[in-house]
Amino acid sequence: MTASSTRRTTAARTRLAAVGAIAVAGALILTGCGDHTDKGGSDSSSAGTSSAPLAAKLPADIRKAGVIKVGSDIAYPPVEVMQSGKAVGIDPDIADALGKQLGVKFEFQNGKFDNLIVGLQAKRFDVLMSAMSDTKDRQNGINSDNGQKVGNGVDFVDYFTAGTSILVQKGNPKGVKSLDDLCGKVVALQKGTTSEGIAKTQSKKCTKDGKKAIDLQTFDTDPEALLRLKQGASVADLNDFPVAAYNAKTSGGGKDFEVTGAQIEAGPYGIAVGKENTQLRDALQAAMSAIIKNGDYTKILQKWNVTDGAVTESKINGGS
Repeated sequence: MTASSTRRTTAARTRLAAVGAIAVAGALILTGCGDHTDKGGSDSSSAGTSSAPLAAKLPADIRKAGVIKVGSDIAYPPVEVMQSGKAVGIDPDIADALGKQLGVKFEFQNGKFDNLIVGLQAKRFDVLMSAMSDTKDRQNGINSDNGQKVGNGVDFVDYFTAGTSILVQKGNPKGVKSLDDLCGKVVALQKGTTSEGIAKTQSKKCTKDGKKAIDLQTFDTDPEALLRLKQGASVADLNDFPVAAYNAKTSGGGKDFEVTGAQIEAGPYGIAVGKENTQLRDALQAAMSAIIKNGDYTKILQKWNVTDGAVTESKINGGS
């Protein structure tokens, strides 16, 4: 998820909503939101505080409540998606492991990706986990599209690495190999993501090189963008690599899409925390370090077949 959210780097980081589904096929996969909508909890079955080794690191109010409220755009498989009323995927599994270290439950609440940071700043959520790229713009509260200050920014606890991939129709009928091949073409993707920033930067490059700009169409959720691509109304969708690979493998039994070209601008996903909430940030980093060390983190990535995105240490604000 590098400009806005794929991170997307600024991510995607949504996705399985009313437009039609790309259902989770369990752990078969490969290898960017705050108005509040419906809730879905990963409801981490974490151990009680008494048996949690890092519980004392949490702020007293969260420790007392026993819950960390997580803002997420829960429609981005395999990172997170709703299944039977519950958030499942890479992020919920990592949150569950963190909860066991901290003695709390992580409760995922669904929202639009490009409103998540607003929701965090409004205290609707304690943290954000949503395939969100750790970027300097996000850290500093900068709108990547226009450079304007939009808030105090957030801190990130980094936990995964992903780049942006180009997803095209199966067989690649338009012959898209790289971003340069998107000049003058219709590209559909989710707004507010790092992918959108990458596409806008590429569009400027197109016109500078004497080519037509990209005809960029943005949507609230990635499934809407995927539907446009499936229908042939666009030539490509830009996604974080785990999501693009998952869609290529599962949509239409693997007959709808394929990934083309190399990953673009790989960078870290981060758990976003308010700048003022340093105690919670540091507790999350300690818990991430613990699950990396004890092997739980590796097991989760193996389950979802995304070990290529593993980090060896959890950094704070490691994005660029």
